[in-house]
This record gives sequence, structure tokens and C-alpha cells, in this order.
Amino acid sequence: MRKQAGTITKHSKLARQIDRKPGDFAIILLVTGLVIFGVVMVFSASYYYSINDTGSPYGYLKKQGLLALAGFVGMAIMARIDYHWLRRISILVFVISIVLLGLLFTPLGIEVNGAVRWLDIGVRIMPGEIAKIAAIIFTSAFLAQDPKIIFSFKRGIIPMVLVMGLYGALIIKEPNLSTAITVCGIIFGIMFIAGLQWRYVIAAIVLGGGGILGLIQFGGGYWKQRFTSFTNPFADPLGDGYQVVQSLLALGTGGLFGLGLGKSVQKNLYLPEPQNDFILAIIGEELGFVGIALLFIAYAVLIWRCIHVCLNAPDRFGMLMSGGITIMLGLQVIINVAVVTSSMPPTGITLPFVSYGGNALWLFMGSMGIILNISKQSER
Repeated sequence: MRKQAGTITKHSKLARQIDRKPGDFAIILLVTGLVIFGVVMVFSASYYYSINDTGSPYGYLKKQGLLALAGFVGMAIMARIDYHWLRRISILVFVISIVLLGLLFTPLGIEVNGAVRWLDIGVRIMPGEIAKIAAIIFTSAFLAQDPKIIFSFKRGIIPMVLVMGLYGALIIKEPNLSTAITVCGIIFGIMFIAGLQWRYVIAAIVLGGGGILGLIQFGGGYWKQRFTSFTNPFADPLGDGYQVVQSLLALGTGGLFGLGLGKSVQKNLYLPEPQNDFILAIIGEELGFVGIALLFIAYAVLIWRCIHVCLNAPDRFGMLMSGGITIMLGLQVIINVAVVTSSMPPTGITLPFVSYGGNALWLFMGSMGIILNISKQSER
């Protein structure tokens, strides 16, 4: 009895110690720095658009500042909640994300620039962003139930392929190919971390490439135009290539050290919505190659710390989920950079922690809270 009481006391002390651990301090510092940098750059990039839209140059700054504060609260909450709780609600989260994607094709869906990506249910939400974290939670919980399930084609691979197909079909229908690629890439990446065999990896790459080519060839003029316009945006500088052309001009103007913070020319109503997906172009114009390089170093260190948490996770579910969040972060940075530099078709992918908007910012800050909770429970 005395030994059992001692064991209970020991476990309760350990639980209190884990709860008091702040998590990976480097992650906290990097996320805080990126968010603050994002608020500053949103203010700079949106200055004239804010005057035009709200009548004040501080309109977007106030909104982004409040969104960032709410994001820090959400990150703190997720860092405190035991991440194992997410495993118990993984199926519910998956179902909710699918329902929200389906509601886009009802009168609740809001069409913007020819795409239906927003849902109005009293507040505006972006189901594609919710699908990313839902896919991470569900896939991690599914593959964590049995370490050998990934080696079974029938029990492990086929269910995951069906999930990817369901998410992909609903998101492409919006249309939003970049988010579809991101969600499917996250699921596939988690499968790889779980132990997916190389022959399936090669097959997936071949089939994925063939699917994109088929979409270009048989998906109608819209997809063909989207996939070919980025190869030479200067062929139609006032039409489909306009935004990318202005982005390249901004990056080229910035040079090595940039024009100086707040001195961008392209944000003067030349580059459409500079505070959103193309904010990197304004960063390059104002802070130059050096500013972008420092930003990428911050992302690289953050990804490295997330990988460290993944490798030291206390269990398989924590490992897969932290790995999925790391993949989401890395993929989104790569895709955003590719779009801004005209290396792939223009899409609706934001620059993590930096671009204007609440949905994506809260998604990433909440995800970092999960990473912090996993790091708190990792062995020293």
C-alpha cells in the first residue's frame, strides 16, 4: 500500500512538472517573432489599400493585431491541453471538416474572384484551412492505432487513399488546387513517417503527376490556362499574368537590401491585395534579398525545432501529428514562394504567420500550441 501511494505521488509530481514546462522555448520565440514581423509587414503592405477600403491607413493593422492576440491565446490554450484528447475526437473532427467543405456548394458558400472558398455561418471561415489540421489529427490517430497498419494495403493504404481522394475532390471543386495538394501532401507525408514502403511512394508520385497532367488536358480551359500562364506571365501582363508580373517587378526592384521599410512602390495599388498571398513580394521590395534570407532562416530553424519535437515525441500519435504539422508548415512556405516567384500557378496559399487573415494565422498558431504540448510531454 505504501509503495502504491509512493508511485501515485511520483506520477502526480511528474504530471505537475510536465504541466509547468513551457515547451520548446525556441519555437515560442520564433513564432512570436514571425507573428510580430507579419503584423508590421501587413501594416506596411496594406497602407494604401487600407485607406481605400476603411478610410484609415491603420484599418488592416488593427485587425491583424487583434487576430494575432487571439492567436496567441489559442496557442497558449492548445499548449496547455493534453494533445491525446485530440485522438479521441479525431473522427468527429474529420466529419466536421468534410461537412464544412460540402457546405461551400450551398447558398452559404461565398464566391470571390470565381472561387468558392469562404463559408458564411454567422462568421466567415475557410473550410480548406480547417481541412489541413483535421487531416493531420485524423490521419495521425488512424495510423497510430497499430504500427503495422501502414504495411497493409487493404487496412492501411486504401483507407488513406480514399480520405485523400475525398478531401482532394471537394477542395478542387472550389476550385483550389494548391490547398488540395497541401492537404493530400500532408496525409501522404504522415503515411511516409509512419513507414510507408518506397514502392508506394514512387507509385504515388507517378500517379499524382499523371493526375495533374490529366487535369490540364481534360479539365477544361480553366485548368490549362492556370497551369500555363505562370510559365510566361509577361505574355499577358495586363490579364492573367498581371499579379505575378507586379510581384516579379517588386522582387527585382528590392535588390540586395531593399528600398527600405514602408517605401514599396508596388503596394501603391499596383500589386493586388499585397498584404495577402503576395506579401513576400513587398518584403523583398522593402527589405531586399537580405530580408527574405533572414525570414527563410527563421522558417528553417522553426522547422528544425518542430522536427526535433517529432523525433522526441513520447508516443506514436505525438510523433505523427507533430510530423504532419511540420510538413504543413514546410509545404506552405515552399508553395507560397513558388507562386510569388512565378514557379507555379497563382494560388490562395498564404505565407505562414506573416500574411493577413485570421483563419490561416489561427491554424498555424494553434498547431504550434499542439507542438509545444507534445514537447512538454517529451522526455528530457
